[in-house]
Amino acid sequence: MTKKDLVELVAKKANLTNKASREAVDALLLGIRDSLKRGDKVVITGFGTFSIRNREARSGRNPKTGERITIAARKAPGFTPGKTLKRVVR
Repeated sequence: MTKKDLVELVAKKANLTNKASREAVDALLLGIRDSLKRGDKVVITGFGTFSIRNREARSGRNPKTGERITIAARKAPGFTPGKTLKRVVR
């Protein structure tokens, strides 16, 4: 499913225009993004939790040259599905 498909689905289910639906989907995604940027986690009951995960620095290898390199520590977004979502997908 693409963002366009999601917008069309929301428009159909919520009886909205495509423009209003696109704005609603964009607002939701921006809200999640901004919360994660601040370091907060986003919990959507029955769906799952979006959070920031800290990745430790690690060693790797340059695939072109085979040279060992150090991959810096960084933050990455993560998602943990909720019980309801897990049950539906099974």
